[in-house]
Amino acid sequence: MCRWIAYRGEATLFENYVTEPVHSLITQSLRARESAGPTNGDGFGLGWYGVHPEPGLYRETRPAWSDENLRYLCRHLQSHMFFAHVRAATGTPVTRQNCHPFACGRWMFMHNGFVGSWSRLRRRIEAMIPDALYPSRNGNTDSEALFLAIMGAGIDEDPIAATRDVMTRLRALLNESGLRERMRFTAALANGHELYAFRFAENDTANSLYYRQAGDRLIVASEPYDGEPTWTEVPNNHVLLSRSAHQVELLAFMPDEPEMKSEHRAAQKVIARA
Repeated sequence: MCRWIAYRGEATLFENYVTEPVHSLITQSLRARESAGPTNGDGFGLGWYGVHPEPGLYRETRPAWSDENLRYLCRHLQSHMFFAHVRAATGTPVTRQNCHPFACGRWMFMHNGFVGSWSRLRRRIEAMIPDALYPSRNGNTDSEALFLAIMGAGIDEDPIAATRDVMTRLRALLNESGLRERMRFTAALANGHELYAFRFAENDTANSLYYRQAGDRLIVASEPYDGEPTWTEVPNNHVLLSRSAHQVELLAFMPDEPEMKSEHRAAQKVIARA
Protein backbone atom coordinates (compact mmCIF):
# COMPACT_ATOMS: atom_id res chain seq x y z
CA MET A 1 0.00 0.00 0.00
CA CYS A 2 1.07 3.60 -0.59
CA ARG A 3 2.18 6.03 2.11
CA TRP A 4 1.34 9.72 2.21
CA ILE A 5 1.42 12.88 4.29
CA ALA A 6 -0.72 16.04 4.15
CA TYR A 7 0.20 19.32 5.85
CA ARG A 8 -1.61 22.58 6.54
CA GLY A 9 -0.64 25.54 8.69
CA GLU A 10 2.09 28.14 8.71
CA ALA A 11 4.16 28.02 5.53
CA THR A 12 7.01 25.57 6.07
CA LEU A 13 9.68 23.76 4.13
CA PHE A 14 8.72 20.34 2.83
CA GLU A 15 11.91 18.80 4.23
CA ASN A 16 10.63 19.25 7.80
CA TYR A 17 8.03 16.53 7.14
CA VAL A 18 8.99 14.66 3.97
CA THR A 19 12.74 14.03 4.14
CA GLU A 20 14.19 14.93 7.56
CA PRO A 21 12.18 13.06 10.27
CA VAL A 22 13.59 9.81 11.59
CA HIS A 23 10.80 7.84 9.89
CA SER A 24 10.25 10.27 7.03
CA LEU A 25 8.17 9.58 3.97
CA ILE A 26 11.35 8.72 2.08
CA THR A 27 12.21 6.17 4.76
CA GLN A 28 8.67 4.81 4.52
CA SER A 29 9.11 4.35 0.78
CA LEU A 30 11.73 1.74 1.62
CA ARG A 31 10.71 0.50 5.08
CA ALA A 32 7.08 1.25 5.93
CA ARG A 33 5.91 -0.06 9.31
CA GLU A 34 2.13 -0.16 8.93
CA SER A 35 1.70 -1.20 5.32
CA ALA A 36 0.83 -4.55 3.74
CA GLY A 37 4.23 -4.37 2.03
CA PRO A 38 7.23 -2.44 3.39
CA THR A 39 8.34 -1.04 0.03
CA ASN A 40 6.62 1.80 -1.83
CA GLY A 41 8.93 2.29 -4.78
CA ASP A 42 6.60 2.80 -7.76
CA GLY A 43 7.07 6.55 -7.99
CA PHE A 44 6.34 9.56 -5.81
CA GLY A 45 4.74 12.96 -6.00
CA LEU A 46 4.47 16.37 -4.38
CA GLY A 47 1.53 18.76 -4.61
CA TRP A 48 1.28 22.22 -3.06
CA TYR A 49 -0.57 25.52 -3.01
CA GLY A 50 1.22 28.81 -3.61
CA VAL A 51 0.37 32.05 -5.36
CA HIS A 52 -2.10 30.45 -7.80
CA PRO A 53 -5.51 28.94 -6.98
CA GLU A 54 -4.61 25.64 -8.64
CA PRO A 55 -1.95 23.45 -7.02
CA GLY A 56 1.54 22.82 -8.32
CA LEU A 57 2.59 19.22 -8.98
CA TYR A 58 5.86 17.34 -9.27
CA ARG A 59 5.62 13.61 -9.98
CA GLU A 60 8.25 11.05 -10.87
CA THR A 61 8.37 7.32 -11.55
CA ARG A 62 11.68 6.63 -9.79
CA PRO A 63 11.61 5.36 -6.20
CA ALA A 64 11.65 8.22 -3.71
CA TRP A 65 14.70 6.83 -1.94
CA SER A 66 16.84 6.99 -5.09
CA ASP A 67 15.92 10.41 -6.48
CA GLU A 68 18.22 13.19 -5.25
CA ASN A 69 15.97 15.77 -6.94
CA LEU A 70 13.32 15.08 -4.32
CA ARG A 71 15.66 16.04 -1.48
CA TYR A 72 16.71 19.24 -3.25
CA LEU A 73 13.10 20.21 -3.93
CA CYS A 74 12.01 19.53 -0.35
CA ARG A 75 14.87 21.64 0.96
CA HIS A 76 13.67 24.70 -0.98
CA LEU A 77 9.91 24.33 -1.54
CA GLN A 78 7.59 25.67 1.13
CA SER A 79 3.82 25.99 1.39
CA HIS A 80 0.96 26.46 3.83
CA MET A 81 -0.71 23.31 2.42
CA PHE A 82 0.97 20.42 0.65
CA PHE A 83 0.69 16.70 -0.12
CA ALA A 84 3.48 14.15 -0.51
CA HIS A 85 2.94 10.56 -1.66
CA VAL A 86 5.03 7.42 -2.31
CA ARG A 87 3.33 4.81 -4.46
CA ALA A 88 2.98 1.05 -4.35
CA ALA A 89 1.18 0.16 -7.59
CA THR A 90 -1.80 -2.19 -7.41
CA GLY A 91 -1.99 -3.47 -10.97
CA THR A 92 -1.67 -0.33 -13.10
CA PRO A 93 1.53 0.79 -14.86
CA VAL A 94 4.28 2.84 -13.24
CA THR A 95 3.94 6.05 -15.25
CA ARG A 96 4.08 9.70 -14.30
CA GLN A 97 0.37 10.08 -15.07
CA ASN A 98 -0.41 7.35 -12.51
CA CYS A 99 1.63 8.90 -9.70
CA HIS A 100 -0.17 10.83 -6.98
CA PRO A 101 -1.26 13.50 -6.17
CA PHE A 102 -3.81 14.25 -8.85
CA ALA A 103 -5.13 17.75 -9.52
CA CYS A 104 -8.19 19.16 -11.27
CA GLY A 105 -8.94 22.87 -11.07
CA ARG A 106 -8.26 24.02 -7.52
CA TRP A 107 -8.69 20.52 -6.06
CA MET A 108 -5.95 18.04 -5.21
CA PHE A 109 -6.31 14.37 -4.26
CA MET A 110 -4.17 11.41 -3.20
CA HIS A 111 -5.13 7.88 -2.23
CA ASN A 112 -3.84 4.83 -0.41
CA GLY A 113 -5.91 1.79 -1.30
CA PHE A 114 -7.46 -0.06 -4.20
CA VAL A 115 -10.71 -1.11 -5.85
CA GLY A 116 -11.10 -4.89 -6.05
CA SER A 117 -11.58 -6.32 -9.56
CA TRP A 118 -10.64 -2.96 -11.05
CA SER A 119 -10.31 -4.43 -14.55
CA ARG A 120 -13.90 -5.71 -14.33
CA LEU A 121 -15.37 -2.54 -12.82
CA ARG A 122 -13.25 0.10 -14.54
CA ARG A 123 -15.68 0.93 -17.35
CA ARG A 124 -18.63 1.37 -14.98
CA ILE A 125 -16.66 3.46 -12.49
CA GLU A 126 -15.34 5.68 -15.26
CA ALA A 127 -18.97 6.16 -16.35
CA MET A 128 -19.42 8.13 -13.12
CA ILE A 129 -17.06 10.82 -14.47
CA PRO A 130 -19.02 13.60 -16.27
CA ASP A 131 -18.09 14.22 -19.89
CA ALA A 132 -16.82 17.72 -19.04
CA LEU A 133 -14.27 16.27 -16.61
CA TYR A 134 -13.21 13.20 -18.58
CA PRO A 135 -10.45 15.06 -20.53
CA SER A 136 -8.69 15.43 -17.14
CA ARG A 137 -8.34 11.62 -17.01
CA ASN A 138 -4.65 11.36 -17.88
CA GLY A 139 -3.78 7.99 -16.33
CA ASN A 140 -5.56 4.67 -15.83
CA THR A 141 -5.61 4.17 -12.06
CA ASP A 142 -8.68 3.54 -9.94
CA SER A 143 -7.54 6.44 -7.73
CA GLU A 144 -7.74 9.08 -10.45
CA ALA A 145 -11.10 7.74 -11.63
CA LEU A 146 -12.55 8.02 -8.11
CA PHE A 147 -11.20 11.55 -7.77
CA LEU A 148 -12.82 12.74 -11.00
CA ALA A 149 -16.07 10.98 -10.08
CA ILE A 150 -16.03 12.85 -6.75
CA MET A 151 -15.34 16.08 -8.63
CA GLY A 152 -18.41 15.44 -10.76
CA ALA A 153 -20.62 14.55 -7.79
CA GLY A 154 -20.61 18.12 -6.44
CA ILE A 155 -17.28 18.58 -4.72
CA ASP A 156 -17.51 22.38 -4.71
CA GLU A 157 -20.87 22.32 -2.90
CA ASP A 158 -20.09 19.61 -0.32
CA PRO A 159 -16.89 17.55 -0.63
CA ILE A 160 -17.93 15.02 2.02
CA ALA A 161 -21.37 14.46 0.48
CA ALA A 162 -19.79 14.13 -2.99
CA THR A 163 -17.32 11.53 -1.72
CA ARG A 164 -20.06 9.67 0.14
CA ASP A 165 -22.19 9.62 -3.02
CA VAL A 166 -19.38 8.03 -5.06
CA MET A 167 -18.59 5.53 -2.30
CA THR A 168 -22.28 4.58 -2.10
CA ARG A 169 -22.41 3.83 -5.83
CA LEU A 170 -19.08 2.02 -5.64
CA ARG A 171 -20.31 -0.03 -2.68
CA ALA A 172 -23.27 -1.19 -4.75
CA LEU A 173 -20.94 -2.33 -7.53
CA LEU A 174 -18.64 -4.16 -5.15
CA ASN A 175 -21.49 -6.10 -3.56
CA GLU A 176 -23.63 -6.83 -6.60
CA SER A 177 -24.65 -10.47 -7.09
CA GLY A 178 -23.18 -11.31 -3.69
CA LEU A 179 -19.58 -10.86 -4.91
CA ARG A 180 -18.36 -8.78 -1.91
CA GLU A 181 -15.31 -7.37 -3.66
CA ARG A 182 -12.80 -5.56 -1.45
CA MET A 183 -12.03 -1.85 -1.50
CA ARG A 184 -9.84 0.42 0.62
CA PHE A 185 -10.14 4.20 0.55
CA THR A 186 -7.73 6.16 2.72
CA ALA A 187 -7.51 9.44 0.88
CA ALA A 188 -6.94 13.18 1.16
CA LEU A 189 -8.67 16.07 -0.60
CA ALA A 190 -7.74 19.75 -0.49
CA ASN A 191 -8.64 23.00 -2.23
CA GLY A 192 -5.99 25.31 -0.79
CA HIS A 193 -8.18 26.29 2.17
CA GLU A 194 -9.83 23.15 3.48
CA LEU A 195 -8.35 19.70 4.05
CA TYR A 196 -10.30 16.43 4.13
CA ALA A 197 -8.91 12.99 4.99
CA PHE A 198 -11.00 9.81 4.68
CA ARG A 199 -10.45 6.38 6.21
CA PHE A 200 -12.88 3.78 4.90
CA ALA A 201 -12.94 0.21 3.58
CA GLU A 202 -15.57 -2.13 2.18
CA ASN A 203 -15.32 -5.87 2.88
CA ASP A 204 -11.78 -5.25 4.18
CA THR A 205 -9.72 -3.54 6.88
CA ALA A 206 -9.05 0.15 6.31
CA ASN A 207 -5.47 1.30 5.82
CA SER A 208 -3.85 3.20 8.68
CA LEU A 209 -4.27 6.96 9.13
CA TYR A 210 -3.08 9.35 11.87
CA TYR A 211 -3.06 13.06 12.59
CA ARG A 212 -1.24 15.46 14.87
CA GLN A 213 -1.93 19.09 15.76
CA ALA A 214 0.95 21.23 16.96
CA GLY A 215 -0.12 24.83 17.42
CA ASP A 216 -1.34 26.06 14.06
CA ARG A 217 0.15 23.08 12.21
CA LEU A 218 -1.86 20.00 11.27
CA ILE A 219 -0.22 16.89 9.88
CA VAL A 220 -2.18 13.90 8.55
CA ALA A 221 -0.15 10.82 7.66
CA SER A 222 -0.45 7.16 6.75
CA GLU A 223 1.81 6.40 9.68
CA PRO A 224 3.73 8.51 12.25
CA TYR A 225 7.09 9.84 11.09
CA ASP A 226 8.52 9.90 14.62
CA GLY A 227 8.04 8.26 18.00
CA GLU A 228 6.22 11.13 19.70
CA PRO A 229 3.06 10.09 21.60
CA THR A 230 1.01 12.99 20.21
CA TRP A 231 -0.30 11.12 17.15
CA THR A 232 -4.01 10.24 17.13
CA GLU A 233 -5.44 7.50 14.94
CA VAL A 234 -8.33 8.49 12.67
CA PRO A 235 -11.11 5.97 13.40
CA ASN A 236 -12.23 3.61 10.69
CA ASN A 237 -15.15 4.91 8.59
CA HIS A 238 -14.50 8.54 9.53
CA VAL A 239 -13.48 11.70 7.75
CA LEU A 240 -11.17 14.32 9.22
CA LEU A 241 -12.23 17.85 8.30
CA SER A 242 -10.01 20.89 8.81
CA ARG A 243 -11.28 24.32 7.77
CA SER A 244 -8.33 25.93 9.56
CA ALA A 245 -5.19 24.56 11.17
CA HIS A 246 -6.74 25.23 14.58
CA GLN A 247 -9.99 23.41 13.75
CA VAL A 248 -10.17 19.65 13.33
CA GLU A 249 -13.37 17.61 13.26
CA LEU A 250 -13.78 13.85 13.05
CA LEU A 251 -17.09 12.94 11.45
CA ALA A 252 -18.74 9.57 10.77
CA PHE A 253 -18.49 8.92 7.05
CA MET A 254 -20.57 6.03 5.63
CA PRO A 255 -23.68 4.48 7.26
CA ASP A 256 -23.40 0.91 8.49
CA GLU A 257 -24.42 -1.89 6.14
CA PRO A 258 -28.04 -2.31 7.37
CA GLU A 259 -28.71 1.37 6.77
CA MET A 260 -27.23 1.17 3.30
CA LYS A 261 -29.66 -1.34 1.79
CA SER A 262 -32.11 1.21 0.40
CA GLU A 263 -29.21 3.37 -0.80
CA HIS A 264 -27.68 0.34 -2.52
CA ARG A 265 -30.92 -0.24 -4.41
CA ALA A 266 -31.08 3.40 -5.47
CA ALA A 267 -27.41 3.34 -6.52
CA GLN A 268 -27.95 0.17 -8.52
CA LYS A 269 -30.75 1.86 -10.43
CA VAL A 270 -28.44 4.79 -11.24
CA ILE A 271 -25.71 2.41 -12.41
CA ALA A 272 -28.20 0.46 -14.53
CA ARG A 273 -29.20 3.68 -16.31
CA ALA A 274 -25.56 4.75 -16.90
